Parts: sequence; structure tokens; C-alpha cells
Amino acid sequence: MSRRPSNGFMASALALAVTAAACGGGNKEAAPASGGGSAAPAGGSAPAASTVDPATAATITGNIKLEGAAPKADAIKMNADPVCMREGKGATTEFIVAGDGGSLQNVFVYVKDGLGNRTFQAPTDPVVLDQKGCHYRPHVFGIQVGQPLQVVNSDPTLHNIHAMPKTNQEFNTGQPIQGMKFDHAFTAKEVMVPFKCDVHGWMNAYGGVLDHPFFAVTDEGGKFEIKGLPPGDYTIEAWHEKLGTQEQKITVGAKESKEANFAFKMTS
Repeated sequence: MSRRPSNGFMASALALAVTAAACGGGNKEAAPASGGGSAAPAGGSAPAASTVDPATAATITGNIKLEGAAPKADAIKMNADPVCMREGKGATTEFIVAGDGGSLQNVFVYVKDGLGNRTFQAPTDPVVLDQKGCHYRPHVFGIQVGQPLQVVNSDPTLHNIHAMPKTNQEFNTGQPIQGMKFDHAFTAKEVMVPFKCDVHGWMNAYGGVLDHPFFAVTDEGGKFEIKGLPPGDYTIEAWHEKLGTQEQKITVGAKESKEANFAFKMTS
């Protein structure tokens, strides 16, 4: 009479399989040589970064709301991993997160057009995407082309980070040990890059990759702020993973602060 393999055996096999499939086999990945964004042209130096005079810099702020009743967040069943059941107890879905007065969280807002041929140097400080409580934190984030993305596993269980871009290079890297880190740099602008964990199907996140620093993600009050803009005429886009995108035209003068508010409607 045959015996079914134990849960421990199956978990070990899964860990070995995902680890074997990890990109690069290490904790750091060099940026690919090809791509777009702010990469230096062949045979020459990178274009000089544009500077914005702080004495004339403008600011765009706003509120984003949800019109209609927000769907109830569902409890996430983590039975497949006892560690996740413990570390992520009480976790719920984050597809639509609305607060008081219909404030809409996790909306990516950015300057879509209007910067012309200006170039901006990428920060050297990394954006951290943490796997904690069997969730990606943050759920939505922004990053510049060439800026380091550091993926951290803060859970005592196997995770893998699987980025699925259309323009940038795809990667899929296993992190079986708590505290492991993995570095990556995107080479081209792309809104948005989805992330998932192939081990835990409920885990997902989105990253907006831009060649400039003028972006924000709405907080729990639905608010955002984009500051340090040179005066000019801009197209601002707001992106939400389930509710789509909206655009607004806005003009800001020197030292001016203006609002760009958006309202997303629930669809059936």
C-alpha cells in the first residue's frame, strides 16, 4: 500500500525547486546592459541631469476618492503555509482600500507628460519591498530608472519575488531564508510593473518605474503630494490596479501650489 508524502517533505521539495529556479543564484543582480530610461548612450557619457531651482519649484497636491460603496475586503486563507497563518493572521485583500469619506489608498499618481527633455539623476538610496506577514509591503510604490530596488524576506518561510514587466527584464528569485535580500535596478520607465509570489498566490504588489522623481502614492486618507516641480504645463495621471486610470491637465507657476483631485467610480 503506497503512502502519501508528508507535508514536511512536500514543503522541502518546493523550497528546493524554487531556490533552484532563482535568478542568478545570489542576493544581488546587476542591471541589464540593454534597455531604455536613463542608460548612458553607447560610446558617450550619460546626459547631464537637470536641476530645478528650489526658489521657483512648484507643488501639486490632491485627494483621490471612491464614488460608491467599496467592496468588503476578504480574509486571506493562508492554510497552505503554517508560518503565514501565524505571521499574517488577520490579513485581508488590498485590491480596493477605501477609508473615511471614500478616501482611496494605493493610487499611483505621477507626471505623465510635460517635463520635455529634462533628465534626472536616480537616487542611490534603495526602495525597499518587504515580504512581511506573507504580504508585500508596500502594496504600491514608485521608483526611478536606475534606482536600487531591494527586496527583503522578513518572514521565516520561503518566498519568491516574481516581477512581470512588459518593457523591463523579468526576474524570479527565491528567498528561502529569513533576512535574505535581493537587489535589482530597472532600465526603462514602465507604469506599472506587477509583482507576485509563486509560493503564496495571494501576494501581489505594483511598482511604477519612471525616469523622473515626480510621483506619489496616496495614503490612507487618499492624499498625495508631488513637490519640487519646475513651473510648466503637465499631464497628471492617477493609476489604480482595479479602477483604471484618469488624467488631468494642470499648469503651475513659480512657487505655486495647485490641487488635482480625482474621483474613481465603482463599476459592477
